[in-house]
Amino acid sequence: MAQVQARLQALSEEFTKLQKDLQDVVQSRQKLEAQKQENLGVQKEFSKLKDDETIYKLIGPVLLKQDRVDAESTVNGRLEFISKEISRLETQIKEVQTKMEKKKDEIVQVQTAAQGAA
Repeated sequence: MAQVQARLQALSEEFTKLQKDLQDVVQSRQKLEAQKQENLGVQKEFSKLKDDETIYKLIGPVLLKQDRVDAESTVNGRLEFISKEISRLETQIKEVQTKMEKKKDEIVQVQTAAQGAA
């Protein structure tokens, strides 16, 4: 019986670790989603600008003039990177959820076997 109890404890700890991993990945995805929305807002503002308007970039306490093409390509590059990272994290979320389901099933099987033996 002590062996079953130890097995259940180990499985429970693994499940808890998977829950924490899932929470961390979801949190990272949320941060990326916020960054994506911010960059989409900047991209939308770029589309409203006239060709002769000046773009400034805040670097520390200083506003520096920036070339429009450079600014737009930077934002587009960020959006592309963020989208790829979000896709990668979504895949990771699915993997962790699958592992959690398997671990949960394993816990139920051990509990059922222990109850059957008792």
